[in-house]
Amino acid sequence: MQMLRLATAGSVDDGKSTLIGRLLYDSKAIFDDQLSAVEAASAASNDDYTNLALLTDGLRAEREQGITIDVAYRYFSTPARKFIIADTPGHLQYTRNMVTGASTADVAVILVDARKGVLEQSRRHAYLCSLLRVPHMVLCVNKMDLVDWSADVFTVISTEFRTFAESLDLSSLTTVPVSALNGDNIVAGSGNAPWYTGEPLLPYLESTAFAGPDACAAGRLPIQHVIRHDTGVRYAGQIASGELRPGQQVTVLPSGAQSCIAAIHTADGPRDFARAPLSVAIELSDDIELHRGDMICTGPDSPSVTQDIDATICWMDENAALTTESEYTIKHTTRTGTATVTDLVHRIDVNDLGATTAADELTLNEIGRVRLHTSIPLVCDSYRDNRATGGFILIENESNRTVAGGIITC
Repeated sequence: MQMLRLATAGSVDDGKSTLIGRLLYDSKAIFDDQLSAVEAASAASNDDYTNLALLTDGLRAEREQGITIDVAYRYFSTPARKFIIADTPGHLQYTRNMVTGASTADVAVILVDARKGVLEQSRRHAYLCSLLRVPHMVLCVNKMDLVDWSADVFTVISTEFRTFAESLDLSSLTTVPVSALNGDNIVAGSGNAPWYTGEPLLPYLESTAFAGPDACAAGRLPIQHVIRHDTGVRYAGQIASGELRPGQQVTVLPSGAQSCIAAIHTADGPRDFARAPLSVAIELSDDIELHRGDMICTGPDSPSVTQDIDATICWMDENAALTTESEYTIKHTTRTGTATVTDLVHRIDVNDLGATTAADELTLNEIGRVRLHTSIPLVCDSYRDNRATGGFILIENESNRTVAGGIITC
């Protein structure tokens, strides 16, 4: 069964957590004791309704402030598809959390309060989702019950957002009028909006086609572990993208050696083929010396092997800023080395559709274009072509804190 990853985004109090709670509740993906706990917490807060947002707002600070701070992940399935939902924060100061949640999403669900329309944070999150190459976007115009299910309000908001989205690199955009609190157009259609002829949210998510890592034409297997045994050597790791088959010609990077896949092994035994994100152990037909961090590749377009990369990064450290000549540990697939910032090209203004300004540092939640020099060659694709092998993180050497997430632009 295919797995779809989706992330919610939007401004503060647009109803992201309530929407996810409604999806879980209406699809019968929560246990009785979870529902009882939410009902008790709602009663203790003197709510006159069951606050389904509490299903995802798990931190005490979140419940006390009534906002989402960290990324909350929830898992559920229907007969048609499995889902991983990332409920991301709406506050500006938690942009780094939103970027983390959206970085692996197949669909971004942008919520807009029907009373407020498209806000700056709505545009910011939509731009970030396009920067992270989230292929599909759904605009949910929420709280339609508070504007009497006005078709005119929905049309105005949809038109404004579509006009804005034309400047973004999106494969598809769908708009849905919803009331997350009451469950209208979430799992089933609503009689309150007879003028809406599209699908409710969940049926759309169940049926939409998306290009996950298994649809990537190029096979990429970063080697995590070399297994030596009496009869030979196996190279183990998680397939990052594409598909592998016995008999397939492969290139091993960074050495550039050529070979052929002799056999594919998994925890369940040998396989005639394997695709991302399956973990496998590969036998090659030639005796080639490989190490952790090397990559087995298929397809006509090989990744780049380079120590100098251009990248767009989101700075996540609140204790120190990024500056040129700063040195960090870089983690890219299964390869780890040292990276030095050789140039801070510019800062990106996500409020102005990616307009750029000169900068000599990046601070918390800021996004910028940088050039890095690494101590070891990285085997990488452009993030535009392959999200799995085009992303990396930077780690502060002394504290071991993750300070930035990056996407490789070339």
